[in-house]
Amino acid sequence: MSLYVIGVGGTGAKCIEAIVQLASVGLIPSKQLKVLFVDADETNGNLQRSNTTLSVYQKCHELMKGNPEESPWMSTDIESYGVWSPFTNNNADRKLGSFFSYNLLKQSSPALANLFDVLYTEDERQVSLEVGFRGRPAIGSSIMTQINLDRLEEQPWQKFIFEVKSNSGGGTDTKILLCGSIFGGTGASGLPTIGRLISNKLEKEGVRDKVKIGCIFGLPYFNFPAGNADEQVYASSELFLLNTEAALRYYKEQAQQFDTKYLIGNQTMEKLGEFSVGKDTQVNRSHFVEFYAGLAARHFFCENLDRDVHVITRNQAGILQWNDIPESEEVKTKLVNATRFAYIWLAEFKPQLELGQNKGIKELNGFAWFDKFFQGRGFMGMVTRKELPDLGDSQQQEAIKTITAWCEDFLRWVRDIHYCDNETIKLFKAREYFSNPRSVKGEKLSDLVHDDNRTKDVLTLDNTVTLKNSIGELNPADFGAPNQGVGGLAKAIYLTCKV
Repeated sequence: MSLYVIGVGGTGAKCIEAIVQLASVGLIPSKQLKVLFVDADETNGNLQRSNTTLSVYQKCHELMKGNPEESPWMSTDIESYGVWSPFTNNNADRKLGSFFSYNLLKQSSPALANLFDVLYTEDERQVSLEVGFRGRPAIGSSIMTQINLDRLEEQPWQKFIFEVKSNSGGGTDTKILLCGSIFGGTGASGLPTIGRLISNKLEKEGVRDKVKIGCIFGLPYFNFPAGNADEQVYASSELFLLNTEAALRYYKEQAQQFDTKYLIGNQTMEKLGEFSVGKDTQVNRSHFVEFYAGLAARHFFCENLDRDVHVITRNQAGILQWNDIPESEEVKTKLVNATRFAYIWLAEFKPQLELGQNKGIKELNGFAWFDKFFQGRGFMGMVTRKELPDLGDSQQQEAIKTITAWCEDFLRWVRDIHYCDNETIKLFKAREYFSNPRSVKGEKLSDLVHDDNRTKDVLTLDNTVTLKNSIGELNPADFGAPNQGVGGLAKAIYLTCKV
């Protein structure tokens, strides 16, 4: 299976962030996934955080890659085409008037210039678009149409179309998923335009019927204070519902470029603390709506779908529980496994490995979980188990940092989707136990999950001592590479954390 995701705008980037987090725990059913970010504002804070999440994942995947049947953790190879901006190869300054040579147009074609005046105000023509399209789909759409997929001279589109054509033409099941909001600027303008351009290009290449194209439309789920007086053109959350109504009317009556559509939003608006026109200050906490978007991506990739529109509902407004999650049994099992692993790694294993490095491995000698994966020091300081890595080796220390970075980022994401205005999220006890992923406590391991139906006796045995003893009883040779050093230890912990 050949899978592609295009995230358009800030919401699209956050959807990719959620997809990466779900892929890390084995919920994206593919050995390989390719992603492309589209944003006129390359410094967008949401985009930067999503790229950080992806980078952390890629380093951890490289360290842990093995047989996905043994452990689903880090089993998907995610490759990024990077960030594409419509301004990347354009020499004009980032203003609408300059992009379309407005001053030249006034002289050479006054009638077209007059039409331009009707469509766009002077402020819209002159405002800087370095921060994106400022919540104005009409601005973004006109610029997005300049993607030239016919000439294919521009990367990463050239590589993207070539790979889609090669995979689908060779008989590989190929799916492309676009995601973003339809109530703002970049997503609202980019989703229909890019979807249509890709569909038309694949039609010309003779492979459109072999490629499924889907789209996740983010409906309004947040708002923010009004912009400041210094800005004449900016996004206004008061227009979100109006923009959405217009977009949905278009998609119903005209848009044929998408085979499958997902509508995902929330009736309660998350109140963002401050207004941001764009750049690195536009960074919003992850939201459970984006978690749903990740699950929609999973549905699109897993199912053989006809042309259809999909929505999702909850049993009760204002509350999100495990029984509100599609395929809840598998999703819960894998998310719980990953969350427990990240929690116990940060609470117990990372501190003890650092202790062994700082004070000498004699502090860890005799611990069965340590002796299984690292060299020890025996009588008179003699090295034992020479075939195993040395904890002090630079590669092992870098591996600790890599796994720790993933654990902190994953717990941060899980925590953030539990913080929503006027919503009760009852998946994990995130607010209580990992509000700060860097200061978690191991004794809470058995109490991380809402609706935990295990018996009291099982819960009593679910503690760090039992877990470490279980790791000590494992035979690393039984679960394949990596089975030594930090990578082998992390894999053993992950497998042991399953409930």
